[in-house]
Amino acid sequence: MIDRLEKEVEMLHRHLEILQLVISSEPIGIVKMSNETGLQHHKIRYSLRVLEEGGLIAPSSQGAICTENTGAFVESLGSKLDDIRSSLNSLGIPSPDDS
Repeated sequence: MIDRLEKEVEMLHRHLEILQLVISSEPIGIVKMSNETGLQHHKIRYSLRVLEEGGLIAPSSQGAICTENTGAFVESLGSKLDDIRSSLNSLGIPSPDDS
C-alpha cells in the first residue's frame, strides 16, 4: 500500500515538474522537456496527457501551452497540499524525527 502511494506521489511530482516547465517556457515541446529534465519521452507524454485532460495545458503547433485554468490551479495548489499534509498528520503516526 505504501509503495503504491510513493509511486503516486512520484508521478504527481513529475506532472507538476512538467507543468512548471510549460508555465516558464511555453510553448515547449517534448524534446526540450526531456533535455531539461532528463525524463524519457514516454513519461513526458503521459504527464502532458494528464495535464491536458485536467485542462491545465493545451497543445499548439509549437508545443504545450498554458490554459486559462493554469493560474487558478497553481494559486490553489499550496492550500490543497497543506490539506493533504494535515490529513496525513491526523493519522497520528510519529515521524522518524519524533523519536
